[in-house]
Amino acid sequence: MPDRVVFYLEGPSPGIDLLIQSVEITCACPNELETGIANAGDENISLNPRFDDDLKNWSGRGCKIALHDSMGNGKVLPQSGKFFASAMERLQSWNGIQQEITGRVQRKVAYDVAAVVRVFGNNITSTDVRATLWVQTPNSREQYIGIANVQATDKDWVQLQGKFLLNASPSKVVIYIEGPPSGVDILIDSFVVKQAQKISSSPPPRAENLAYGFNIIMNNNLSNGTKGWFPLGSCTLSVGTGSPHIVPPMARDPLGPSQPLSGRYILATNRTETWMGPAQMITDKVKPFHTYQVSAWVKIGSRATGAQIVNVAVGVDDQWVNGGQVEISNDRWHEIGGSFRIEKQAEKIIVYVQGPAPSVDLMVAGLQVFPVDRRARLRYLRTQTDKIRKRDITLKFLGSCSGGIFVKVRQMQNSFPFGTCISRTNIDNEDFVNFFVKNFNWAVFGNELKWYWTEPQQGNFNYRDADELLDFCKSHNIETRGHCIFWEVQDTVQQWIQSLNKNDMMAAVHNRLTGLLTRYKGKFKHYDVNNEMLHGSFYQDHLGKDIRADMFKHANKLDPSALLFVNDYHVEDGCDGRSSPEKYVDQILQLQEQGAPVGGVGIQGHIDCPVGPIVCSALDKIGILGLPIWFTELDVSSINEHVRADDLEVMLREAYAHPAVEGIMLWGFWEMFMCRDNSHLVNAEGEINEAGKRYLALKQEWLSHASGQIDERSEFRFRGFQGTYEVQIVNGSKKTSKTFIVEKGDTPVEISIDL
Repeated sequence: MPDRVVFYLEGPSPGIDLLIQSVEITCACPNELETGIANAGDENISLNPRFDDDLKNWSGRGCKIALHDSMGNGKVLPQSGKFFASAMERLQSWNGIQQEITGRVQRKVAYDVAAVVRVFGNNITSTDVRATLWVQTPNSREQYIGIANVQATDKDWVQLQGKFLLNASPSKVVIYIEGPPSGVDILIDSFVVKQAQKISSSPPPRAENLAYGFNIIMNNNLSNGTKGWFPLGSCTLSVGTGSPHIVPPMARDPLGPSQPLSGRYILATNRTETWMGPAQMITDKVKPFHTYQVSAWVKIGSRATGAQIVNVAVGVDDQWVNGGQVEISNDRWHEIGGSFRIEKQAEKIIVYVQGPAPSVDLMVAGLQVFPVDRRARLRYLRTQTDKIRKRDITLKFLGSCSGGIFVKVRQMQNSFPFGTCISRTNIDNEDFVNFFVKNFNWAVFGNELKWYWTEPQQGNFNYRDADELLDFCKSHNIETRGHCIFWEVQDTVQQWIQSLNKNDMMAAVHNRLTGLLTRYKGKFKHYDVNNEMLHGSFYQDHLGKDIRADMFKHANKLDPSALLFVNDYHVEDGCDGRSSPEKYVDQILQLQEQGAPVGGVGIQGHIDCPVGPIVCSALDKIGILGLPIWFTELDVSSINEHVRADDLEVMLREAYAHPAVEGIMLWGFWEMFMCRDNSHLVNAEGEINEAGKRYLALKQEWLSHASGQIDERSEFRFRGFQGTYEVQIVNGSKKTSKTFIVEKGDTPVEISIDL
């Protein structure tokens, strides 16, 4: 702890007075956790958190523990307090220090965990240290819940922070620190577990001084030479002529009517590093929490050998943000489109174009960076949704029917697939289940069907979790997608598979197909056959170029009823040259040429700051295949709930308004059970946030209601979405109700109702 603390305000130039109306300093929860000091009245779930009472309440998990006031000849001292603990003689990565907290934690309550850790010994300088929860339920099911991880060093103490929540009532709960390889000691200065404080929602961002449809790039047509531009690095900038005169397609609608481009481009030569290129300072023109679209034409010089990545990058203080990326393999102009957003005020923001190999010349024309006005786009999407998703419906009333009969039509459920990712532990939480079954009609399992889950060691099978999730979904009439049979990215492949020779690996692949698809034949409507083939090539590298198509063929023979999908990420956002829509289409066509029965296209949808025209452009390009497109893992992330809600609305409306999209799956909705932070719709303890409210509002908007009198032909006409309806018929004092179903389609439909 410091002996003296001074807080002061500074900044203006000398001679300028600084006026202060008020100053307030409060203690925030995260800082309290870091130091292990609780507020008066706060209950610390971990006992003896700073080892003031020796090692009481602590034990070793497969190793020894000890108490120290120093180590390493006094080089390691406690950060706070008088002592720290160590986990010693560790033989496995899971060995560490632990404490049982059974009876002190409740289900459906969020807890914060904060520890101060470092490592010692075995000549290691940096390693992963993790906080993990081991939970045993009354039915003897064991769960391991990852809470947090951090790169710890042998030089300094570091903070390890995370959260956890228990869905089911546990019979035993143990929290522990693990992670480093054998022989490395884990040192713990403090370990605090407390009930998480509720964080108030951020206010919606204000759109002050935003000029929509206006390019913030100075001199983008280069009529004043390179004024406003500067070379990033030691490259040389000049101006050339011969670039496209039209605004890139993805920017035309957002910018509206605009003048043709000048045909001039900025040329970067003498590039000695990949990051060198033309740059411009835009600090004062970018507002936090607002989405900016990026658009340009780019081209590379003739010295390039092989495909080259070109990227519009945004330098925000000491970090960089991806504003768009394209892969170029020929000598022509390419459109690059993307977006970015900053979520805190920055001191310096630079936009620059980079990427090709050193010595390759880079050409940029018509660079546009402009704030996105979503309102006009949303108006268009509402009209498009009405056109694409609704049908003209005629109710023909049969039987005795006289004039003056009044009908009221109310849609009870929209049958378009809106689904979400769920996990086995989620269904132990009745609050989660209640929200899920009310607001989704499809499900996909987060991990429980993946090969590393169902067969972690060769011959050791675990289908129990998937079976229970399937039974749960069936009991609530929820359709299911099978995710995934294989995963092409090497880091996701079990070590025992990676160690097999070619023949044994081929046998294991066929055993996986036969075992999984025979067991669940007819139970999953879809399968993602080989996940992320644009980003990985493990099975193809080891088993040959035909293995991917063979996986599809064999899966189709085992379960002909299932639609077989490709599935990949960053297809829709313009930020990854490896997974552009064009590359995705090429991959699917190649699979089809090899006889693979590809039945659907999965776009994962893990997206940041989405821009409608960019997403729609990707859907249009993939839609030419004539295959159903599903968003399979949709999530958006922002610390501001209002911005997150806006992003989610953009994606849901773009998907629902596009004729090629036949289903939308969220990659979760409940806090602490999602892959990305700040992407949830419902907070950990069940409170629906702004993003969740927006989702529910859209679900209500996409229900059709109508009322009026039956005409002289005993008919009533309206336009409505697919799904289940109830119609109330009022004939004088007599009231009757009937239900009917409108199937998917776009042609007029007649439904007969017998009175």
